Amino acid sequence: MCIFVGMAQNSVMLGLKLPTDPRWVELVERNISEILTDHAWCEQKAASNAISTIVRYPELTDMVEELTAIAQEEMSHFGMVLEKMKARGFTLGPERKDDYVGQLAKFIRRGGSRESQLVDRLLFAAIIEARSCERFKMLSERISDPDLASFYRDLMISEAGHYTAFLKLARKYGGSVDVNGRWKECLDFEAQIIQNYGKKETMHG
Repeated sequence: MCIFVGMAQNSVMLGLKLPTDPRWVELVERNISEILTDHAWCEQKAASNAISTIVRYPELTDMVEELTAIAQEEMSHFGMVLEKMKARGFTLGPERKDDYVGQLAKFIRRGGSRESQLVDRLLFAAIIEARSCERFKMLSERISDPDLASFYRDLMISEAGHYTAFLKLARKYGGSVDVNGRWKECLDFEAQIIQNYGKKETMHG
């Protein structure tokens, strides 16, 4: 569990270099159906990413166990978002393309050692969890719907746990890779990308 005080401190604690513009919440509130649909698919994709990492590195037993738990929790969140949609009379729309994640995926090295590729995959997941945590906190504090405010506070705590888990795994299995140096590069890369987002009623848009 992590406790945050204010958006600037939140970003610092997560390592993020650029906080989301609070006006993003105003966009979200104009189209709750859209943000919930996009959020649901984000949870499904997070589960799929954890599973694909398990498939690539099945010999890392401790990591497999931790990622299995994360994948299960992400799918549980998917179901929770569906319940919120159902309660509001919404139905799940088609999967949304996540341009932010697509841009961020360019950080992952395609060559190099198996070790370095794993580190990049784990840091890629960690930075998405960090940004999602930051967005969830903003929603928990600024959205006018009290039910969704409470919902996103609970999810913020969960996302912070996932963020920490991915970073720990990268450091555990990084071997000769300079994980802290690579994490700094990841944060710098994300800071460049995120400048173009926060303008749509989607979780990372």
